[in-house]
Amino acid sequence: MTTEKGILYRLYLVAALMFVFAFAVGFKLLNIQFVEGDKYEELAEKRTYKDFTIPANRGNLYDANGNLLATSVPEYDIRFDAVTVSEKNFEENLKPLARELSNLLGKPTSYYIAKLRKARVHKNRYLLIARSLSYSEYVKMREFPVFNLGAYKGGFIAEQRTVRELPMGKIGERTVGYGQAGLEGAYDQYLRGRNGHRLKQKIAQGQWKPISDANEVEPQDGLDVVSTIDVNIQDVAHHALLTQVEKFKADHGTVVVMETKTGEIKAMANLGRTDLGTYYEKRNYAIWESHEPGSTFKLMAMVAALEDKVIDTSMVIDTENGRVKYYDRVVRDSRLGGYGKISAARAFEVSSNTAFTKMIYNGYKDNPEAFVNRLDNMGLTKKIGLDIKGEGAPKIPHPDDSNWYGTTLPWMSFGYGVSLTPLQTLAFYNAIANNGVMVKPRLIKKVKDRDRLVKHYDKPIVQNAICSKETALKAKAIMQHTVERGTASNIFTENFSMAGKTGTCLTNYGKGKEGSSYIASFAGYFPANDPKYSCIVVISKPDTKIGYYGSTVAAPVFKSIAQKIYTATPKTDSFESIEVQNPNIEKNYKKFYALAHDAKTTMPNLVGMPTMDAIALLENMGLQVEANGFGMVKHQSIDFGEKINTNQKIKLSS
Repeated sequence: MTTEKGILYRLYLVAALMFVFAFAVGFKLLNIQFVEGDKYEELAEKRTYKDFTIPANRGNLYDANGNLLATSVPEYDIRFDAVTVSEKNFEENLKPLARELSNLLGKPTSYYIAKLRKARVHKNRYLLIARSLSYSEYVKMREFPVFNLGAYKGGFIAEQRTVRELPMGKIGERTVGYGQAGLEGAYDQYLRGRNGHRLKQKIAQGQWKPISDANEVEPQDGLDVVSTIDVNIQDVAHHALLTQVEKFKADHGTVVVMETKTGEIKAMANLGRTDLGTYYEKRNYAIWESHEPGSTFKLMAMVAALEDKVIDTSMVIDTENGRVKYYDRVVRDSRLGGYGKISAARAFEVSSNTAFTKMIYNGYKDNPEAFVNRLDNMGLTKKIGLDIKGEGAPKIPHPDDSNWYGTTLPWMSFGYGVSLTPLQTLAFYNAIANNGVMVKPRLIKKVKDRDRLVKHYDKPIVQNAICSKETALKAKAIMQHTVERGTASNIFTENFSMAGKTGTCLTNYGKGKEGSSYIASFAGYFPANDPKYSCIVVISKPDTKIGYYGSTVAAPVFKSIAQKIYTATPKTDSFESIEVQNPNIEKNYKKFYALAHDAKTTMPNLVGMPTMDAIALLENMGLQVEANGFGMVKHQSIDFGEKINTNQKIKLSS
């Protein structure tokens, strides 16, 4: 009996435990079903379904004439759900489908038959068929047998993405940019659009399938941006620069071409050298690289001195023997023995360092702060504030700086100890071409939504007058003479007029001649008498065994660009100075230069001619000129037609 009771007791215990377990399971099921059901359904849904972002198509980036600089192109990855297709459709259309895939993608028909059959056997619902198809290829493929039945009956899965394409290829690549760089980064707020969303279902580990052909939220395409770049000028600038950096085996170089009146940048080329000796758009040197400008800064120094009336262009400076000592350092001219006694205007034309140090040092040595303040007033201490990121900061020393020395002021006069980016230098030259009005360089014209104008950008003026019109006109005349008979005379042409200044800057002082490296540059504008475009060329570290002067390395790039632009858009260009008002002078201007060059024994008629032009003609004829006043010549001490001798003195009155 005892044994039977024990067995019964154990049976009751087991039954009770089973009842408790069943009750607990039932309670849990009821709790999940009615109390926590929503939570678990949501969790399951999250693990099964996922909201994917669909990137919006970026807006197009155009040049000023409507040519594409950057555009979004769709690409497609094609996948196949081998389970969705019925057995009948699969077997009947397998070979035709494989043939079409072979014709489009290139692999044998047998390869695709085996691949599709294997996917069917293994119930693969996400088989990769092809990657990165173009839109036209995608359109063809969706009409293939089986695939033409769509996603639900044909298992056709197309996943679209967009890629950025640059129709100009590597030309202007840094200017066009990518990500947060270049034009793409500067105007991303307009170009990027608004992303869409699409719901997908998880069908395997790491594999997701769209649950419908329609997107839950459609992406909103970005706006189009019309830039100031001209692809034709960009192409010209790129190849002109490439030719020269290759010829001189330079480390890198940059060119910027800007429309004078508006500040619209028409071209910006940047080329850096690779280890293999080839060149590509490595960095945006035009905006980023702040460097000592060398002799191109002489324009800034001269304009400052003219404005402060510490010099006049006719002032005579003795260059001595081409060497002037300041404390323990010596300033040298590139010409051995110097230039003798020359006018301030001629000092600019021949780029005399000794003359410029004397002008600036003697004029400002008692108050160097006045010189620096004048440079500041002309906008040279501030960034331009271009939309493209990464602009280098200008550096203009101040007498209060701890590293201001007795030699700082004279060295600043010819562009050492100061630092500017190529674009900052160009902005100043452009202002002089504009008779003193500085316009802000810009890269955007307008924003549009297809054909609807969203925003138009007007010409921004930074300063109405960085200097007086009188000073600007003097500087313009001197820069034109620099091309006609100065350091840039090698680029002179009878076809049209140019104006500008060469620069040659030693970049590593004190390392000996063997380790010397230079920056060669040229900044100017054309046509000289009616400026349409300003341009700067900067070429860094050319091979010194081949050449390194601004006149031979950088200036020819300027001329090449100017010639091609001028030829493409021919305009009337005379030898008329902006001050010339006498039509007879305009008519005979070219003849005067012919006299100066070819018949140096006869005095031309200078009455009614701008004094600056008359000085240039007479000095070129070997005469010593004393000018009284500025403006038009009213009297000349040697009459028209008289015989003249070298070094003979002549007085001009205005």
